[in-house]
Amino acid sequence: MRILVTGAGGTVGSAVVPLLLEREAAVRALSRDPARRTFPAGVEPVAGDLERPWTLDGVFDGVDAVMLYPHPETAEEVVARTRDAGVRRIVLMSSSSVETDPDADTSGNFGHQHHRPVEEAVERSGLEWTHLRGGEFMVNDLDSYPDSVRAEGVIRAPNGDHPGAPVHEADVADMAVAALLEDGHQGRAYEITGPEHITPAQRAAVISRALGREIAFVELTLAETRELWISQGVPPEVCDWLLWEPGPEDEGAPWGPDEFVSKDYERVMGRPGRDYARWVADHIDAFR
Repeated sequence: MRILVTGAGGTVGSAVVPLLLEREAAVRALSRDPARRTFPAGVEPVAGDLERPWTLDGVFDGVDAVMLYPHPETAEEVVARTRDAGVRRIVLMSSSSVETDPDADTSGNFGHQHHRPVEEAVERSGLEWTHLRGGEFMVNDLDSYPDSVRAEGVIRAPNGDHPGAPVHEADVADMAVAALLEDGHQGRAYEITGPEHITPAQRAAVISRALGREIAFVELTLAETRELWISQGVPPEVCDWLLWEPGPEDEGAPWGPDEFVSKDYERVMGRPGRDYARWVADHIDAFR
């Protein structure tokens, strides 16, 4: 099979490419500027930009399946070009924030507004499709934690006792490769989480054990977090979406593992996903 990987230089795409090569797929990697990217031997780099569909002439020719990153503004045209070129399968990088209840209020759901229109365009295409709905990525912690860990021995984050189930980027890559190369995933929307629920304070403890020294946890207010994230380049509207405050309907609601942990990775791959300790070990040099 010939696979086109969009976002081939990104966090997940860069892990997907070598996995596809290991399985003897022909890999075409899309980049805005291939000359500035280094791909493994055997990869066919091509130039193009999903935000400018007119740059994609010929990109999809001879391709069997596409790993697609979401660009809602151009999704209809990109998907049409994919279909017209004879591609038969799209695996979409989507989000667990997508809401499929038609009565749900999605006006403040930035993730839904960014991802669901692309899902709908793919579903209307008539092609085989699979949605990979990842939630929080462990790798996002590299944006916030390493500098303060190295300089001060602390981690600063909000909601220290609220558990989530962040996912290792390698698990998302595994799922993408399975859906791209194997039958049986068509028409599925997979929720991809990590295998455990873990709080920010517990993440500090995991990093402490990996480094062999104590890393303290300092809880930030939501206002402090918003200011920090904006300074790191996170758009204000995304901060507002992520830093929701519980309403009266959430008072006393349990925070339990069943709310966060999906078994989709284990069902597809036949093994549990990688936990946070594994992720820290894979990125330990960033914290030293």
